[in-house]
Amino acid sequence: MTAQSTALVDGRTRAPGGTRMVMLYDGSCRFCTQSAKTLARRFGPAKVQTVNFQDDGVLASYPGVTYDACMKKMHVIDPEGRVYAGAAAVARLFRTVPIVGVLAYLYYVPGVRQLSEVVYAFIAKNRYKLFGKNVKCEPGGTCHLH
Repeated sequence: MTAQSTALVDGRTRAPGGTRMVMLYDGSCRFCTQSAKTLARRFGPAKVQTVNFQDDGVLASYPGVTYDACMKKMHVIDPEGRVYAGAAAVARLFRTVPIVGVLAYLYYVPGVRQLSEVVYAFIAKNRYKLFGKNVKCEPGGTCHLH
């Protein structure tokens, strides 16, 4: 992979197409997985596709969105290919919800944005300690934490 293909150009990657956003979440994290399931139910498949970035080949579909970046923050890619990460990704998702979406714009108020990112970064960094990891079961019935 060249250096050019590993960097986002103007904060964009390949657009997922259609009218829905793609949320890349950590499928090894219990909190992340549960949050993705909840968001998928609330938003519905017509608005948001939730994708475990830990699955083989997923990140190849989004040039410039790296494994290391996804381990630090959840990523949301809008239909135009704009990439949002961390608390900005959460705000972007909620902007699509009628009435409640107006509150998502509070994220952009000076001070709120910075505080949101600090809190998000703390939770993301400590998510396995705080919430645990999902158990992965291999064919044949052998399970282990990953």
